[in-house]
Amino acid sequence: MQRTKILDVNQLSIAVISEGKDKEIVNKISYHLYPNEILGIVGESGSGKSMSSLAIMGLLPKRVSKITNGSILFEGQDLSKSNSRQFQNIRGNAIAMIFQEPMSSLNPSMTCGMQVLELLLKHTSLSKSEAKVETLSLFEKVKLPSPDRVFGAYPHEISGGQKQRVMIAMAIACKPKILIADEPTTALDVTVQKDIILLLKQLQKEEQMSIIFISHDLALVSEIADRILVMYKGSIVEQGEVRQIFNSPKQTYTKALISSRPSMDTRLKQLPTIDDFINRTSKDAIETSQERVMRHEKLYAEAPLLEVINLEKEYLSKSGWLSKPESFKAVNGVSFKLYKGETLGLVGESGCGKSTLSNAILQLDKATSGNILYKGEDINKLTKSAVRKLRKDIQIIFQDPYASLNPRLTVGKAIMEPMEVHGIGKNNSERKVRVLDLLSKVGLDETCFNRYPHEFSGGQRQRIGIARAIALEPQIIICDESVSALDISVQAQVLNLLNTLKENFGFTYIFISHDLAVVKYMSDQLIVMNKGKIEEMDDADSIYKNPKKAYTKKLIHAIPKGL
Repeated sequence: MQRTKILDVNQLSIAVISEGKDKEIVNKISYHLYPNEILGIVGESGSGKSMSSLAIMGLLPKRVSKITNGSILFEGQDLSKSNSRQFQNIRGNAIAMIFQEPMSSLNPSMTCGMQVLELLLKHTSLSKSEAKVETLSLFEKVKLPSPDRVFGAYPHEISGGQKQRVMIAMAIACKPKILIADEPTTALDVTVQKDIILLLKQLQKEEQMSIIFISHDLALVSEIADRILVMYKGSIVEQGEVRQIFNSPKQTYTKALISSRPSMDTRLKQLPTIDDFINRTSKDAIETSQERVMRHEKLYAEAPLLEVINLEKEYLSKSGWLSKPESFKAVNGVSFKLYKGETLGLVGESGCGKSTLSNAILQLDKATSGNILYKGEDINKLTKSAVRKLRKDIQIIFQDPYASLNPRLTVGKAIMEPMEVHGIGKNNSERKVRVLDLLSKVGLDETCFNRYPHEFSGGQRQRIGIARAIALEPQIIICDESVSALDISVQAQVLNLLNTLKENFGFTYIFISHDLAVVKYMSDQLIVMNKGKIEEMDDADSIYKNPKKAYTKKLIHAIPKGL
């Protein structure tokens, strides 16, 4: 018996207009969505997955993009030919969308409650008091803690996971038939990500709606979808049932997407990338447990490069004008040692204190008490000029390379600037030679020297951030969520690059991330932080095999593992 399709995309092509010419970015894709079904769309940045979903919503950027071929049939209506007025009745009512970044999607000048209430007043016949009751009911449905408090809170006053729940409440407010979730869990903690996935599955069952779930993470999609389609360079390369796609992929690209993510069971010396699979140059060398033990014996025989002793960072917060300030310990009694050539993993949920700890080590935010010994000297007691010199030895690679690069400086100047400050190289000619060599080492060519940050992809910008960090020839590099927003295959390239640079230059890393699979792959020792304290600390492999604390078990259980 043939099932009725609620959505039928047929031979859809989309082009962007560049320099007066049409450049096709989605190439004659065809797929369908059944009622009460979850369809997963997987692909990397630039694959066309988000542009095709914006076309369904009638939200393609005008004047710079257009549908050039095909149809999008929703209950018999061709959305590709619908006008703005027709879309006003469809958006929110029949088809709703959850965007990747809730902070930029929510209005910062309106309370969360009023944003949902306004939507209900516009699209339903509810009175203002009825709409408020319905909004609070929606907040309960999406499992927001203290719905009354969130109703009166502004977006900046709640966490990332809570903001995403507010977005979901807005999306389901008018009981749409189709919900499009575009990367709704990217950059969220692994436990929050798990909660959002479970919540969407539960809401889909309760509301009997269809969901299109878009992500670059195939393992994550396999946990929620009934069917999956895989996109690559604007085309659908494979589609089918979840079990078939994940367990018996036919296409090389799909196999590469699955294999590029670090395995929880084996430790490869180098992660395979998409290009490795396509060019059949994949290397499967595994680091054995014996090799790891021997490497660690040599590593930990030396004196520590950095030692943190009973470190605390306390903040004061006021909840009202007349109330007394309350103290809050973001870092509470943390102690550990870092050895030359080691990668120390630091993992935990948002607010656990890992970034506050790294800021204290970098002397960007002074610790309240405790000691940080670098090569035996307490850096908490250094003068301002001594701290300035220390900056050369301890560098950071940020999560968002675009925000950390000056958009007005060319890449070459951005890398040369700190070299000039710290007296590396005799003159700009010598510094330029060094920068060109660095760009080559991070996999970029010399033409990048005179280009600006906006001219690069996310993965390329992260390579520029790495080049800028290593330009000062530091001893310690703190990688603060430096791969969390990257596509799986680009992430594999950057992780391989970091490991190669560590071997070649003897770098020491503190690797901070909420992605436990990545942290395990990169780390020698692992620290699990929770509410400012160290919950667990041991060899990374030992913690994953035998976690001792309930909190660590919860984090590991939340990792998307696929089928």
